[in-house]
Amino acid sequence: MVATALAATLFLSACSTSPPKNPENICNIFEERRDWWRSAKAMNDEWGVPIHVPMAMMYQESSFRSRALPPRRYVLRFIPWGRVSDAYGFAQAKTMTWDDYIRETGNRRARRDNFGDAIDFMGWFITKSQQINGVSKWDAYAQYLNYHEGWGGYQRRTYLQKQWLVQVSRTVDQRSGTYAQQLRGCEDKLNRGWFRRLFFG
Repeated sequence: MVATALAATLFLSACSTSPPKNPENICNIFEERRDWWRSAKAMNDEWGVPIHVPMAMMYQESSFRSRALPPRRYVLRFIPWGRVSDAYGFAQAKTMTWDDYIRETGNRRARRDNFGDAIDFMGWFITKSQQINGVSKWDAYAQYLNYHEGWGGYQRRTYLQKQWLVQVSRTVDQRSGTYAQQLRGCEDKLNRGWFRRLFFG
């Protein structure tokens, strides 16, 4: 009975497309979505990117909504005219950059509305930002500027003409720090197997 209930819970968690109930707390996110924790750890193993950095960036980009889309573009302020970009999914990855990721990693089955694929994409992008622009994988502020402006835009410092973006990047950095602190307090518990969690909490 317990095993059946646990399996059902894991199945529903994996199939759910709704955002986590408490996105402000990374421990609550991963306790609710154990499959996300496994994907985040796999990303960390593959790219060496600290989990709290892409999670803070993803919060900003999509609020953890699997099918998030960018704002609409309007003509004459009220006639819908497409979207401001072709970004999509958890990571709000643009099609061209996503295609680069697939080509370089060979992950041809990757989908932007799949959390595991999206966080792996962000790990790849953060690693590329370090290689191209020398930005630390732990520097959520500069990493988000790279993510938003692209590697060339960051080199040209286009963000200096966008004070709103600088402020958003500071918010991402602050959230990254909060997530890191929270994760230090719950990582051991998250790493426990389901049997130990069931009987020992």
